[in-house]
Amino acid sequence: MIRLSELSLPLDHPESAVREAIIERLQLVDETLLDFFVFKRSYDARKKNTEITFVYIIHLNTSNDEAVLASFEDDVHVKAAPDIEYHPVATAPASLTERPIVVGFGPCGLFAALTLAQMGFKPIVLERGRNVRQRTKDTWALWRNHKLDTESNVQYGEGGAGLFSDGKLYSQVKDPKFYGRKVMSEFVRAGAPEEIMFVNKPHIGTFRLTGVVAKMREEIIELGGEIRFEAKVTDLLLEQQKVTGVALSDGSEIHSQHIVLALGHSARDTFRMLHEKEVFIEPKPFAVGFRIEHPQSLIDKARLGKYAGHPELGAADYKLIHHAKNGRAVYSFCMCPGGTVVAATSEEGRVVTNGMSQYSRNERNANSGIVVGINPEQDYPEGILAGIELQERLEEVAYKLGGSDYKAPAQLVGDFIKGKASTELGEVEPSYKPGVQLCDLADALPDFIIEAVREALPAFAKKIRGFDRDDAILTGIETRTSSPIRITRDNKSLQSLNTQGLYPAGEGAGYAGGILSAGIDGIKVAEAVALDMLQQQGA
Repeated sequence: MIRLSELSLPLDHPESAVREAIIERLQLVDETLLDFFVFKRSYDARKKNTEITFVYIIHLNTSNDEAVLASFEDDVHVKAAPDIEYHPVATAPASLTERPIVVGFGPCGLFAALTLAQMGFKPIVLERGRNVRQRTKDTWALWRNHKLDTESNVQYGEGGAGLFSDGKLYSQVKDPKFYGRKVMSEFVRAGAPEEIMFVNKPHIGTFRLTGVVAKMREEIIELGGEIRFEAKVTDLLLEQQKVTGVALSDGSEIHSQHIVLALGHSARDTFRMLHEKEVFIEPKPFAVGFRIEHPQSLIDKARLGKYAGHPELGAADYKLIHHAKNGRAVYSFCMCPGGTVVAATSEEGRVVTNGMSQYSRNERNANSGIVVGINPEQDYPEGILAGIELQERLEEVAYKLGGSDYKAPAQLVGDFIKGKASTELGEVEPSYKPGVQLCDLADALPDFIIEAVREALPAFAKKIRGFDRDDAILTGIETRTSSPIRITRDNKSLQSLNTQGLYPAGEGAGYAGGILSAGIDGIKVAEAVALDMLQQQGA
């Protein structure tokens, strides 16, 4: 098979043009091109006011691949295609009696459990929250009625925090074994749009993702796995720092020598339990800031020029970074085109924001986090869990600024830059439910963060005209960008540095950031578990 890259075509090209372009580029006779598929399609918008083009990576077969490759041996855009298929590393023997435990059923736990089940290892999944159907009802209760369920919300439950997001499926992690393609293909098998296999920045959207996750859960069960909801792990059972199982909040115990710890970044009580059990944990950098909202039309025009609104391009996104004079990096995070800002707290008396989009991305506003990087040495040196304590303090301040009823504090961008409290809205309507309370957001975060964001917004406007428009909305606060701790693991075995049989994985452990990277990490850890179980079995 051949990989052909950098194949450019006009934005409105007919479907037949792809085959024609391949034949012309490789100087083939039509019948010698046996088949092909689009591996990746992106667009080049550098000439947004003259011409936007699609850029393809194609995998193809000809009647003589060797001869074609030889003819283009000096062309970096014509190479032998890599093996992108997934190959299971193990098969569970029929005599195996031990069952691995997967704690958490977000993207990482989902793919760890699915991969283990597909290899025959029959995992037991323990999820503190509820299934997607009930979880959605519980989450809407907060958004509509100010009623928080601390065990079933945006952070906890089937699908994890990624369920109520944009369903973004792209990442910058290195993926030499193409595990990301397995993640995509499993989503497609479960009902996701087939286009996620090749578009540049694929997404599923929240409501479509709920059905996909439920379908994948059914497959795990059909393969002999077990999913237990409302099964909160409260203790780790150890013998000489080797895992023997877990204890649950109902007093029961489940025993296993292989435990995948696929926690989300908000499992603070579990982090504290692990620290008490002397599992190796270290603090790590994360970021805090606000959500910003603009009319999606403003972003489309700035990014796509005269092609704004083109159906083949959809809602435009952006990625921004600014290095402030005070030494802080300010950057956009989790950009949600045509989406909404949502209440994402999991704890009473605290306010947290996040962004969410549906598959259509057709809501009025665009939103993203505008966050500032912070680090343990400089900003929270007090201890291993000091980052968690900082998050909690900031979220409590936001709760009070919002009126102590889960409304979020908000401010117009123009007022924020000028340093005065907002008293009325402009044309941009905030999408946050259960509502916002206008105020001065300078009271919400430390001075160095406020200073850096005030400097960054006009700088971002030089890249996206209107980014600092006076009536754009800042909503506070964004604190759960990533886990503030890392449950460090050995690079080879993927087990905890000091706790045998414990496999920290995904976002909560500090090894992923988003659905795709979490899914990839779940697959990697599942493989490590399977191989270790076979070794212990003597298979």
